[in-house]
Amino acid sequence: MKIYDWHIAPNPRRLHIYLAEKGIRVDLVEVGQDDLTLAPWFRQKYPHAMVPMLELDDGTQIGEAMAIARYFEELNPEPPLMGTDARDKAIVDMWEKRANEEGMLPASELFRNTHPKFAERGLPGAADAIPAIPELRDRGRARLERFFTKFDRQLAYNTFVAGERFTIADATTLAAVDFAGWSDVKIPDACRHLQRWYDDVNQRPSARA
Repeated sequence: MKIYDWHIAPNPRRLHIYLAEKGIRVDLVEVGQDDLTLAPWFRQKYPHAMVPMLELDDGTQIGEAMAIARYFEELNPEPPLMGTDARDKAIVDMWEKRANEEGMLPASELFRNTHPKFAERGLPGAADAIPAIPELRDRGRARLERFFTKFDRQLAYNTFVAGERFTIADATTLAAVDFAGWSDVKIPDACRHLQRWYDDVNQRPSARA
C-alpha cells in the first residue's frame, strides 16, 4: 500500500501526526509540485484530486484523512487515538469534527482567497476555475477567532482537546492552528490555555512528522 501525499499540505499533515503517534510507516508518493498544484498524472489517476489518498495493494483508493485514519485504527487499535468506548469515541469524533470544520476549513477559506497562486482555485479538487472571493478573507479570520476562543475554553479544563489523552482531535487541531499561521493568524494572547496546549503538543515527535 502507499499514501499519495503533498508533504506541505495541512490535510496530509494531520494524517502524518496520527500515523507517527501510532508508529505506523507507509510508503509515501509525493504528488505536490513547486507551483502549488497537484501533478497531472495524479489528477488523472485520482479525479477527486485531493490529498491524502491511500491506495491499497488491491488497488482500492481511500481518500480523506479521517477515513484513512479510521482504516488504520481498525487494523491497529493500540494506542487508541479515536476513542475507547462508545462515549469516548463520540467525544473524540465531536472535537475532531469541530477542529476540522471550525479551524481547518476557515484557515483554508482564508488562504485560498488570499494567496495569489489560488486566485482561480477557490475550492479544493475543482478542475474548473473558481475565482477567489475577497469577502471570504474577513469571514475566514472571524471564524478562526471563534475557533481559538472555543478551543481555549475547552482546554481550560482538559489536558488535551478531547480529554486527558492525546487523540486524533489533537492532530487536527494542531494542523488547523499551524494552517492559520500560513495566513499570519496566530493564537491570540488571551487564549493562554490553547497556547499551553500548543506548546506541549508541538514538542511531541509526531508534530514534526
